[in-house]
Amino acid sequence: MKLEDMVLFSVDDHIIEPPDMFDSRMPAKFADGWPKHHHAENGDDFWSFEGRILKYMGSNAVVGRPREEYGFEPSSLSQMRPGCYDVHARIGDMNANGIACSINFGSMSGFCGETFMQAKDKALGLAALQAWNDWHIEDWAGAYPGRLAPMAILPLWDPQLAAAEVRRVKAKGCNVISFHPNPIMLGLPSFHTDYWDPIWQVCVDEEITICLHFADGSYSVPSPDSPVDVMISNMPIGLYRVASDLVYSPVLRKFPAIQFAMSESGAGWVPYMKQRIDCVFRLHSQWTRQDFDGKRPSEIFDRNFATSFIDDPVGVLLRHEVGIQNMTWEVDYPHADCTWPQSPETLWRDLVAANVPDDEIEIMTHRNAIRLFKLDPFKHFKREEITVGALRQKAKEMGVDTSPMKTDGAGRPPSESDRGPVSMRDMAKQIAEAGGGAAGAAAGRPDETIMVTQ
Repeated sequence: MKLEDMVLFSVDDHIIEPPDMFDSRMPAKFADGWPKHHHAENGDDFWSFEGRILKYMGSNAVVGRPREEYGFEPSSLSQMRPGCYDVHARIGDMNANGIACSINFGSMSGFCGETFMQAKDKALGLAALQAWNDWHIEDWAGAYPGRLAPMAILPLWDPQLAAAEVRRVKAKGCNVISFHPNPIMLGLPSFHTDYWDPIWQVCVDEEITICLHFADGSYSVPSPDSPVDVMISNMPIGLYRVASDLVYSPVLRKFPAIQFAMSESGAGWVPYMKQRIDCVFRLHSQWTRQDFDGKRPSEIFDRNFATSFIDDPVGVLLRHEVGIQNMTWEVDYPHADCTWPQSPETLWRDLVAANVPDDEIEIMTHRNAIRLFKLDPFKHFKREEITVGALRQKAKEMGVDTSPMKTDGAGRPPSESDRGPVSMRDMAKQIAEAGGGAAGAAAGRPDETIMVTQ
């Protein structure tokens, strides 16, 4: 196999919601309350919802910018590639990057609908959430069948209502939901209660895959003086905590057929986690009263979890220890970690270095994703139409421009001295000056002004 022959399915990308997405989907009785998009005099774009302001900020949409200019911009749609918010341009950017299929998480909605969960008027919150789901299924993913897998978010404030929403979106052809990886952050019960059982049951019944995207930033920053690099470095390992928590929870024992997918998780740490949870079980289960019905905890993990990686040569090298049957790949467009428009080259380097055979390349690049997320591009296209080479040729014919965006260079966040690394304190100051709640943005907690950032 050559690089140009790969078929790539990215299981973790993101949307910047377009300004008019709610206008035709909200019931008329909520005309005064539904989320509104605004363009400020200073050029910033933002959403308002029930008196809260949700600003675009940070590295949520920096794709196409020179990396030395990453920072607290873009803060407006005009500073972003149109592929961030326009589905037709997104397909062009996918073609330029050789990507056949993609799954997309929301931004203003929160990764799993946190924005709507915080609504004071729960009827309004539910209407807005369902409007978001319908737009994502019908207008975003529905615009290009076989290319974009629809994803839904749930009204997490009511598990029965959430279960009903799973059934509703399933009927519309959606097989993927996004769930919070640590619900106690939202003031909700943990995985160790039966509170969430209605959701788990319907996901098993309807064969829905549950995505757990990194969201908990509360543990990842040792101090305000720590460089921002520390927070970014620690992000994927947060899902180590989530996976081990779920393995030892009642969830996987009560619902053995449930399927979780860890989004933006990385894979290189997984072999150690599997070894460690088995070691803990062997040394401590006698007094901690753990029982996995004759199985090891690592076997439970392999049965119920999928992993994803962007650029992870260690994970690729240790793919059989990770569990190649559950490994998937991602781009993370348009966030700062994404490798667009050279994602195939980045992946290919790791595959070649690990001497991965063709059949295993197929497994990691798209077969696992097709099985997990039930979007099969081969039902819509011939293989030769959606390879990296074919899609890039199509992008050339479309005139997709992948040259670096022209910026004013103002995006980079200055440190106080502008001579050393940018610290978390610098970031908090910059967010506060932009109008956001510094502590809330840094710790992932809601504030009156919420930064849509990742």
